[in-house]
Amino acid sequence: QVQLLESGGGLVQAGGSLRLSCAASGRTTFGSYTMGWVRQAPGKEREFVARHSWDDKTAYADSVKGRFTISRDNAKNLLYLQMNSLKPEDTAVYHCAASMRRIPVQWDYWGQGTQVTVSS
Repeated sequence: QVQLLESGGGLVQAGGSLRLSCAASGRTTFGSYTMGWVRQAPGKEREFVARHSWDDKTAYADSVKGRFTISRDNAKNLLYLQMNSLKPEDTAVYHCAASMRRIPVQWDYWGQGTQVTVSS
């Protein structure tokens, strides 16, 4: 079992920045998991944001490419999402997720999420 706990959300004006963190705990070898961020806006389905695979490859949704950066610290069991040039359409609950698959179709573990609100 892997427990994931997100932090760092909040209210920010358009054009601003936020850094999300995700702490992993439990029976985990953090470095062996592909880690990712998935967001869900009110009334919408969950949307892939970014992932950082266990072989150190990254991928981003087109909507955040060039603005968001995913990174990880395997020694500290931490995942990050640096979000710059935020837009109102980035408003959502951001969930941290983990999978043993290199390119997950579905995620095995989820955090509760952290709210990000971007005002115009």
